[in-house]
Amino acid sequence: AVSAEEEEGQRKSTGAAATREELYNQIEKGAHLDGTYLVMVFLSTVVAAIGLLENNVAVVVGAMVIAPLLGPNIALAFATSLGDGELMWSATRTSLVGIGLALLLSVVIGMLWPVWPPGPEVEARTAVGFDGVVLALASGAAAVLSLTSGVASALVGVMVAVALLPPTAVLGMLLGSGHLAEAAGAALLLAVNIVCVNLSANLVFLFKGVRPRTWLEKRRAKQSVWLSGLVWLIALLLLLGILYGQRLVG
Repeated sequence: AVSAEEEEGQRKSTGAAATREELYNQIEKGAHLDGTYLVMVFLSTVVAAIGLLENNVAVVVGAMVIAPLLGPNIALAFATSLGDGELMWSATRTSLVGIGLALLLSVVIGMLWPVWPPGPEVEARTAVGFDGVVLALASGAAAVLSLTSGVASALVGVMVAVALLPPTAVLGMLLGSGHLAEAAGAALLLAVNIVCVNLSANLVFLFKGVRPRTWLEKRRAKQSVWLSGLVWLIALLLLLGILYGQRLVG
């Protein structure tokens, strides 16, 4: 067991406003796959699709606010830092189901209301540059810092949702409309953002000293952190290679 004094010392050493248990209780909720999560994904996707079809920035922003896609991604990075296999699986499943539901619903919407010719809001999600990589990295880092430092996470949630929900909706709508070339651009943007958010979140949790207490748990967590970091880094390098190749061709 760890005393209150030791816990407080850990809190000060990492600059965290929340203890490990407090962080776990807060973050673990975001990995829950339940009816509320599914309904929120459904509603945010519908709102995003309407905003994209109408080229209404305010409506798209509204979808970003209610999208619940921040939780599973941060929970995955947190689980990796602790070597918590059960939470890793829960977070991964919730994230995949959420993105899958948003994608499927968007495909149906695209079949019913073809998104062509695309407006500026749609076009903005069919291309990705190196500035988009920086944005996604910063969003993931800011999300973790908000949780560990006690800063209100609502705005950060919007930042991460901005990187995940709109390109998912655009990808599905373009697929449903039969415009595969443009859909490929949205898919690339979505992949870049997912990889960058998770990579930066992993790094910040590592920097903040979030780790298990026992030797055996620390050993397991170290392996998961290195393996996860390597996978995300390789994925990012591959995506950067694709972006660079597109720039050369263009």
